[in-house]
Amino acid sequence: MSSFQSIEKQVALVTGAGSGIGLSVARQFSAEGVRVALLDTVSGKLDEAATSLKGECLKVVADVSSETDVQAAVTKTKSTFGQIDIVVNAAGIAGITNATIENIPTDNFIKVFQVNLLGSFNIAKAVLPSMKERNYGRILLIASIAGKEGNAGMASYSATKAGVIGLAKAIGKEYAETGITINSLAPAVIKTPIHDTIPQDQIDYMTEKIPMKRCGDLEEIVSAIRFIVSPENSFTTGFCYDLSGGRATY
Repeated sequence: MSSFQSIEKQVALVTGAGSGIGLSVARQFSAEGVRVALLDTVSGKLDEAATSLKGECLKVVADVSSETDVQAAVTKTKSTFGQIDIVVNAAGIAGITNATIENIPTDNFIKVFQVNLLGSFNIAKAVLPSMKERNYGRILLIASIAGKEGNAGMASYSATKAGVIGLAKAIGKEYAETGITINSLAPAVIKTPIHDTIPQDQIDYMTEKIPMKRCGDLEEIVSAIRFIVSPENSFTTGFCYDLSGGRATY
């Protein structure tokens, strides 16, 4: 069996790149010679992230919930690097957790929707035209096991991540004949900064549901992402990959 094809000199656009999954995957790409556009809402995080990368990178302060921001970021990435081959949309927020729906303010639900689901929509919509011109692209939208099974106390997060899964399934089919694959990834609890924003009893509740009885780590999710966006992974689209320690049942 051959090893992975090189992705050196490809261009990757990574959202939520200032920390967590986004930063970890950006580092992996950079180590392999990929030119990386780092997107985040906090410029200071981008500055720190850029110093940890080995190759060419572009820092773009952008909010994925803003279509204007996203379109400008995509335009800037293309003008700097000439193309976009890979997109990993890792930007996401949990919103209020450890609360029943009657205790979640509507504006908080809307904010989670805007970042998690509308953000995924904005990113895919912005990058697909140029990928279609080249008949190649890899788009990965980070969802969650909560989007498959629902986590009590996390209605906003669960609902929006379910939407991300549905979005990837739909647009994966729409572009199935173009050489572009569009997939989602449903991790269980991963040790990232968002993990630190969730109350411990909520973490305990989620971890208890994992047959492996542990959280995933960033190295494990980066390895999965590297395969999903590889040139070899050319016959899977509109699919939701599992990274749940055995929790996913479908």
